[in-house]
Amino acid sequence: MRAWAVPLALLLVAGCGEVRPVATVPRPLPVTVRASQVVEPAVLARKLAAMQPDWPRGPRVDCRRAKCVALTFDDGPGDHTARLLDMLRRRGARATFFVVGQMVVADREHNLRHMLLDGHELGNHSWSHEQLTALSPLGLKFQLKQTQAVVERMTGVRMYLMRPPYGSTDGRVADETRREGLAQILWNVDTFDWRDRSASLVAERAIKAGPGSIVLMHDIHRTTVDAMPRILEVLSRRGFAFVTISELYGKHPPAPGRKYTER
Repeated sequence: MRAWAVPLALLLVAGCGEVRPVATVPRPLPVTVRASQVVEPAVLARKLAAMQPDWPRGPRVDCRRAKCVALTFDDGPGDHTARLLDMLRRRGARATFFVVGQMVVADREHNLRHMLLDGHELGNHSWSHEQLTALSPLGLKFQLKQTQAVVERMTGVRMYLMRPPYGSTDGRVADETRREGLAQILWNVDTFDWRDRSASLVAERAIKAGPGSIVLMHDIHRTTVDAMPRILEVLSRRGFAFVTISELYGKHPPAPGRKYTER
């Protein structure tokens, strides 16, 4: 195991289920983001399309008319993310990845670029997966801003979505996310994949999604990725389109600071 993997493995071994308040503020990495590096998603899409003419695959979906479901993945990128991306690519399915800043740095941009090339959406899942409601104002600000800065530096994309670790939020978190321009995306289908490392159980829970559902999963778990072929097959057979959070809400995008659990 690589040296950086030890603390990260300890940090994420329980996924988003176990609350572990931490009061300290990590030392920031030396990250500098120039305004010219931050581009709107539509601009990035044109650049990526020029690099790969068939990106994004298939037409964009109007979820006012189609049966849409948003598959979301937290805590990565990790060791199983690349295999998940291959599965989604073969299906032409899009998803939203709520990334942890430290994991992004450890990943060295590899999976993030693949996510963007395949039309997936990125969201902020904090710097080190702390319970945001337990932090000082400075610590809370750091957790969001540092992850924003790292992703912007690496990809040129400014994230407009976030998911609070453990789903733990309050008025202070709402205020800070509003200042940072981030909507709070929660979920209405919980697979409990962090607790039950069983591909069959994860699949059974995920396929209960209905139109407009937001499904919570974690791409750091092998069993979750093992469950994906069945999830994609069953929901496809039922006529669902796999969309990003922004596609799910369409012309009425999630507002900064507000909480969303489904469309």
